[in-house]
Amino acid sequence: MAAGLKTIITLSFVLAIGFLLVILSSALYQNYLPLLVVATYVLAPLPNFICQRCSNPDDFMESSGNAVVDFGRFCTGFLVVMGIGKRFCLKIHNQITFYDGGVLREFG
Repeated sequence: MAAGLKTIITLSFVLAIGFLLVILSSALYQNYLPLLVVATYVLAPLPNFICQRCSNPDDFMESSGNAVVDFGRFCTGFLVVMGIGKRFCLKIHNQITFYDGGVLREFG
């Protein structure tokens, strides 16, 4: 196998384990608010996909830039950063505590 393929397989395995830890800790301690973080990460690539499909690749003015694709990338980046920040906001407002699965959620 190529080195790039091994890296992709390893990263997907780590991501799957992280999602599993978040889901299991939410179900174990019956605090389902951290699943919003998982939902944010699942929905993050959607704006990028939609905006790339909506852009017109046959445009005769290539040099003007593509605002639709840039907007999709901006929304995707916003959702990724929001997923990171949402975890900290939940922790600051004591929705996630250390003793009720906070360790599993942090590793997830």
